[in-house]
Amino acid sequence: MDVVVASHPSALLHDTGPRHPERSERVDAVRTGIDESGLTVHEIISPRIERSELALVHDPSYIEMVEKFCQLGGGALDMDTFTSQDSWEAALTAAGGIRALVEELSARTDATGFAITRPPGHHAFPDRAMGFCLFNNVAVTAAYLRSRGERVAILDWDVHHGNGTQEMLGDDAGTLYTSIHQDPFYPFSGALEDIESGEAKGTVVNVPVPAGTAGDVYRRAWEELLLPVVGQFEPDWVIVSAGFDAHAEDELASLFLESADYGWMAARLSEVHSPARTVLALEGGYDLTALRESSSSALQGLNGSARLTDSVYQSPGNSHAALSHAAEVIGRHWSL
Repeated sequence: MDVVVASHPSALLHDTGPRHPERSERVDAVRTGIDESGLTVHEIISPRIERSELALVHDPSYIEMVEKFCQLGGGALDMDTFTSQDSWEAALTAAGGIRALVEELSARTDATGFAITRPPGHHAFPDRAMGFCLFNNVAVTAAYLRSRGERVAILDWDVHHGNGTQEMLGDDAGTLYTSIHQDPFYPFSGALEDIESGEAKGTVVNVPVPAGTAGDVYRRAWEELLLPVVGQFEPDWVIVSAGFDAHAEDELASLFLESADYGWMAARLSEVHSPARTVLALEGGYDLTALRESSSSALQGLNGSARLTDSVYQSPGNSHAALSHAAEVIGRHWSL
C-alpha cells in the first residue's frame, strides 16, 4: 500500500514563539516517521481550503477575524494559542490538506492518507481558537463529506478530548465522533455520559481514562468498544485525529502508550474499515522521537506491516474499572 501525504511549506512558518511545545520541528519528525514506515510516499501540496467550506463549521466573522489578526502580525488568541503573519496560510492549508486527500483517495484503492496538519485543529470551536488550534481541520472535511451525503467516523486518539470537534458535529446522526482521552485533564470535557445528550444520541462515544493508563487498556477499549461501534456505524470515511501525546515519553500528559500501540490500533482499524478510505490527520504529540516513531508505526499498522508486540506498561486497576463503566454506558446504544 502507498501513502499520500498532504503538507504545505507554511506549516514550518507558523510561529508559535520560543519554547512553545507546538513547534515547527514536529513537522520534520512526522515526515521522517512517514519515510521510515516503508510505504511508498506520494506527496501533494495542501491547497488552501475555500472560505465557504470553512464556513460549514466556523462563523464567517471568526474566519475574518483570524485573517485580519494574522495580517497585522499575529499574537496570542488565548493563553496558549499563538499566531504569526504566516499562520493564516498555514491554517488554510492545514484544513485544505485533509480535504485534498479525500479527493485524491476517492480515485484510488491502493493508498491511505496522512495530512501533516499544523496548526492542529480538534480544539477549535465555531467562533474561537483554543489549545493551539485555529480552524477545526477534521471537522471541516467531515462537514464537506456530509454535504455530499457520505457518512463519516472520526476516531480521536489524541490524549486530549476534541471538544471543538464534538461541539461542531455531535448532533449529526451521519457523523460518529469517538474519543479516548485522559480524564480529568485539559480541556475538561468529553464525559462518557455525552453519549446520551444531543439530537443524535449514541453518535458521541467518549472513553475517558485516568492518568497512568497504558496500552493494555487502550487496546481493550479499541477492540471491545470503539471498533465495534465503528463497524456498526458503517462509515464511508474514517478520519483519525492522530495526536500522539498519549505516548509515555510525552511530558504534557500522564498516559503510557508506546509507539507500537499506535501501530496496533491502526492495524485493528484496517480490519473493520478500508485504509483506502482512511485519513490520518496530525493533532498533538510533542516529544519528537515519540512523534516520529508513532507516525511510522501507525502507517505500518494500516499497511499490515506493523510489529504487533505486547504493551510493556500495565494500567492500574482504576483504568480497567473506567473501561468497564464505559462498556456499560456505550452498550445501551451499541452491541458490544
